[in-house]
Amino acid sequence: MVTIESDRQQADNRTGIVTAIGNVRIVYPDRHMTATARQAQYFAKEGRLVLSGDVLVVDADGQRIRAERLVYMLNSERLQADPASGHQVVSRIRLQPSAGAQSRPPMP
Repeated sequence: MVTIESDRQQADNRTGIVTAIGNVRIVYPDRHMTATARQAQYFAKEGRLVLSGDVLVVDADGQRIRAERLVYMLNSERLQADPASGHQVVSRIRLQPSAGAQSRPPMP
């Protein structure tokens, strides 16, 4: 279950597009994530969420990504983040070894 808060929302059952505009806040408890943006559009038929305008996504571990536009494909769990013109996308992530990786002792 996802909660979407915003100044205005509209849904088109024919196209399967839900649009939230103004002070958008999305809470996704199953994935322990919260996102904020100026606008969000969910394309149900494609399983695609598009956030735009001062996008910030934060998870429970404090990992975050800041961008101007972020496209998240829910089915494949893939995302693409784009910066505002003249800026960069900023991510803060915790890198973890894969399950099959052997741990190595620290260098002396």
